[in-house]
Amino acid sequence: MVELLNSTREGSVWEILDIRLVSAEKDKVVATMPIGPHHRQQVGYLHGGISVVLAESLASLGTVLNIDANRQMAFGLEINANHLRPKRDGQLTGVATPIHRGRTTHVWDIKISDEDDKLICVSRCTVAVVDRPPDNGNLFEQKLPSFG
Repeated sequence: MVELLNSTREGSVWEILDIRLVSAEKDKVVATMPIGPHHRQQVGYLHGGISVVLAESLASLGTVLNIDANRQMAFGLEINANHLRPKRDGQLTGVATPIHRGRTTHVWDIKISDEDDKLICVSRCTVAVVDRPPDNGNLFEQKLPSFG
């Protein structure tokens, strides 16, 4: 499953930021991301927005794993993030776990740590679950089975 999901990165923010899925289950999604020059703000530290992109990416994928992706779609609705520690380089690991999985919204807790297991960012993301328009095919339909 992880290899198949990683194969859908091409042309997406996952590819641009080099986010690599480690594991993907309905109750936990884990990915890594190295910190490189394009992840930093002007004074050389990790840009907070990069952590937010990682957090929302994990929450959205976690929601997709919990819905019928042939009938429904997941969109980030709200996100907050507390940036706890600056970081210049190294590798980040994001871990997303569900707090609430309702019919129309899912809420995820995301913790982003560095290679020394120090918390860099904590985030909470609400993901909207909406019906897929009839003319809009499943993004993963050619590569993946339904997750729902």
